[in-house]
Amino acid sequence: MAKYMSDALKYEIAQEMGVAHKIKGSDYGELTSRECGNFVRYAIKRAEQSLL
Repeated sequence: MAKYMSDALKYEIAQEMGVAHKIKGSDYGELTSRECGNFVRYAIKRAEQSLL
């Protein structure tokens, strides 16, 4: 599978969401299902805004 987002961008989004303390390196296993869904929603929103 191709890598679409850099680890730095993922961590930046997690910081903005307030869940960065749950991330261990590139392991996002501590996030709840709701937080993962919100993470994806937020990433899509940022991508759409960057296209404008």
